[in-house]
Amino acid sequence: MAKNSGDWPQEGELVVCVITNIKQNGAYASLDKYGGKEGFIFVGEIAAGWVKNIRSHVRQGQRLVAKVTRVKRDRQSVELSLKSVSEERRRDAMQAWKNENRARQLLKIVGERSGWSDAETATTQEELTIAFGELYAAFEESVIDNSAMTEAGFEGDWTKVFVELAIENIVPPFVQIRGYLEIVVTNEKGIEVIREALSSAEDAASAGEETVVTCHYDGAPRYRVEIQAPDYKAAENAWHAVETTVLPTIEGAGGSATAERA
Repeated sequence: MAKNSGDWPQEGELVVCVITNIKQNGAYASLDKYGGKEGFIFVGEIAAGWVKNIRSHVRQGQRLVAKVTRVKRDRQSVELSLKSVSEERRRDAMQAWKNENRARQLLKIVGERSGWSDAETATTQEELTIAFGELYAAFEESVIDNSAMTEAGFEGDWTKVFVELAIENIVPPFVQIRGYLEIVVTNEKGIEVIREALSSAEDAASAGEETVVTCHYDGAPRYRVEIQAPDYKAAENAWHAVETTVLPTIEGAGGSATAERA
């Protein structure tokens, strides 16, 4: 969500800015996230070492990542530094900026398909940002866990459109699915049989470090299975491995077991 003109960045914060004017002693930059407030980058903060020609390092209209070094609210000024930003942090900050822009475009599509006014779209953006920290995070969490929107308290037909667009357009770092097992073993070795079956299922379904499966006791006879995987295909394969490991093991020990995907 864009900041309003009354907000100010914090010292040490990384901001995406656009060079608006270049002088001999530095460059002015617009902070879009903060209502277009202007920041200044002294020539000594443009790059490490001696800067012979400032225009060989920055150009008007260029979008850059800068670190806020000083904020003077009484003088309405913000001092910035380019040389204090590492290449890794620059890439991360720029990617985050691109992600937020993409998320706003996707939410606009959600609003168009749902018949929202501009005001309703803006309100929903604010609510999602409050709930998830960032708008992009709302889309990403919806891909990782399809129940994320419901668990965050959002409901209505528009949430289905939201999740569909998220799945179509966002590539998450991992996905997460959940399933449940109901297991009953009444003989004297029941607890041991169940423990071994669940342990075997975790080992069989976990593929190295990429897919992680954990089983949790939710109260007899119900057990919850949490699966984290790089994509949905790997997650569903892991769930299949859980079923084909636990059910035959429990039935072979004289018990009964059922499996259900959440």
